[in-house]
Amino acid sequence: MIINETIKPSDLTAALTRFWPLSGEKIQLIEEKYDTSKGSPVFTVEGRYTTRGWTEWTQGFQYGSAILQFDATGEAAFLEAGRSGTLNFMAPHVSHTGVHDHGFNNTSTYGNLLRLMGEGRLPVNDWEAEFYRLALKISGAVQAGRWSPVAGGSGFIYSFNGPHSLFADTIRSLRALALSHRLGHVMMGENDKPVSLMERLIGHARTTADYAVFYGEGRDSYDVRGRVAHESIFNPNDGNYRCPNSQQGYAPFSTWTRGLAWIMCGYAEELEFLATEPAETLAPFGGFKAVEAFMLKAARATCDFYIENTATDGIPYWDTGAPGLVNMPGLYERQADPYNAYEPVDSSAAAIAAQGLLRLGNYLKGEDGTRYRQAGLTVMRTLLEDPYLSTQPDHQGLLLHSIYHQPRGWDHVPAGRKIACGESSMWGDYHMREVALLVQREIDQKPYYTFFNTLY
Repeated sequence: MIINETIKPSDLTAALTRFWPLSGEKIQLIEEKYDTSKGSPVFTVEGRYTTRGWTEWTQGFQYGSAILQFDATGEAAFLEAGRSGTLNFMAPHVSHTGVHDHGFNNTSTYGNLLRLMGEGRLPVNDWEAEFYRLALKISGAVQAGRWSPVAGGSGFIYSFNGPHSLFADTIRSLRALALSHRLGHVMMGENDKPVSLMERLIGHARTTADYAVFYGEGRDSYDVRGRVAHESIFNPNDGNYRCPNSQQGYAPFSTWTRGLAWIMCGYAEELEFLATEPAETLAPFGGFKAVEAFMLKAARATCDFYIENTATDGIPYWDTGAPGLVNMPGLYERQADPYNAYEPVDSSAAAIAAQGLLRLGNYLKGEDGTRYRQAGLTVMRTLLEDPYLSTQPDHQGLLLHSIYHQPRGWDHVPAGRKIACGESSMWGDYHMREVALLVQREIDQKPYYTFFNTLY
C-alpha cells in the first residue's frame, strides 16, 4: 500500500456526504424487496440480496445497518427499522449456543441501541434499556460457554466446527463478553461456580495471538510476521495444538485476508476497551501492561502485514496465497483490479481492516500511531469512490467486490467474467457503515465511537 501521509478525515467530507444518502437508499431497497422468509440476507447475486445457508450470522448486520444509518443521519425511519427488526427477529441469536457470532449479531443490534440511549440519542426508557442490557448479558455468557481448554491452561471460544476449532473471526465476538462483563453479569457454571467473563475474553485473545497469528519467529516453514491462519486446530482430548487450517481461505499456510482483517479490528477495539477497565480487574492476568503487550504485538504485526500485502490503493486480494496471483506480477505495485481474470479482491476485508488501522492508530496516538491511522484513511478514500461504492439505483448492495467463500464457489461470477466481482455482502456493507461512522463522528467533533461507550 502507498500510504497517503497527508490525508485528513475532513478530506473525506464530500465523499461521506454522498455516502450516507446512498447507504439509506440501499437499506430501504432491502426493506422493500427482500423476502425475509428465505432467511437472513447474506450477499448479492446480480445486485439482489440472497441467502446462503451456513449459519445466520448476518441478520444483526441487516438491522444494525439501519441503526448506524440513524446514528449518522438522525432519520427516525431507520431507527424504527433497526429497533423493530431487533425486537422481532434477534431473540434467537441471544440464546444461540451453536455459533461463535454473538459479537456480530447482538452487539450490532442490542449493543448499538443501548449505546444510543446512553448517548442521549434515544429517549431514556428504563424498561427498554433493561431489555437491551439483559440481551447483552445473556449473549456474552452464552458465547463464553463455547469453551475449549488448551494444554497449559486457558482456552478459546470454539467455532461452529466444534471444540477442536478456533476461528480468527471470533476475536471480534469478544465484544459480547466485554459488554456482558461491563454490565456486571455473572456467568454461572456447574455447581453454581461463577465463571469470569474477563478471564475468558483475555484467554481467547491470548490463545488466538499465540496460535492464529505468526510473528516471523521460526514457528514453522511459513512463519511470516503478521500472517494469520483462519482456523487453528486443537486436540480436544488434551488441548494440544495440532496445526493451522483454513475454511474460507486458500490454504492453511496462506493468509485469507478477511480473517486477517478480523484480527486487526478485534485486537484494536479490545485494547480500547481494556484501557477503560479498572486496574484491579486485570491484575489476575498479569496487569494491564502484560495484556496490552500481547495484544499490541498481534495488532501491530497484522496491520503491518496488511500494509505490505495489499495493492497501492489499500485493497487486498481475497487471499495472499491465492494461486492465480502468480499470473499478476507486480500486483502490489499498482492499484487493485477487481475485474482481473485471475483472483478476486475482497472489499469487505478492506472495510474491516480500515477500522482496525484507524483504531490502532488512534490508540497508539502521536507519531507511533500515525502510520496506521493514515493507512486507514487511505483505504477509506478508496472504498468511498468508484469502483467500490455501489451507485446503481437498483443494486441492493453498498460496497462492491466483496467475497464470501471463494473455495466453495459461492460468489457470483457475472456473464463474460472469469472471477467473482461486482457484488456485495451484508457484513461488508455493515462494516463500511461502521468505519464511515467512526470517521464521520471525528469530522463532526462528536463523541468517539466505540462498541462500549456510554453503557449506563
